[in-house]
Amino acid sequence: MKIYLTAIIKAKEEYRAEVLEVLQNMVKETVKEEANEHYTLHQSIEDKNHFIFYEVWKSAKGLEKHNQQPYIKAFGNLVDEKLLEKPQIYKSQII
Repeated sequence: MKIYLTAIIKAKEEYRAEVLEVLQNMVKETVKEEANEHYTLHQSIEDKNHFIFYEVWKSAKGLEKHNQQPYIKAFGNLVDEKLLEKPQIYKSQII
């Protein structure tokens, strides 16, 4: 079953450029993953510190493998210090 995922990331203003660089690297690397069907990064129009990922995964197993990749772990290292809050993750399916 495909997994549709939306992630909302809120960077602290002073770290926005650094967070964006890490997020853009995640896109560059993730689109190479076999289980990935769609992975785009968006920036809020109202608040430039807010980023949104829209992702489509072939399977839950593929998403689990993705979450173990070094570039995803590098993002995890930013969460406590450079984000306003933990990312909001929404997993869904088409109904």
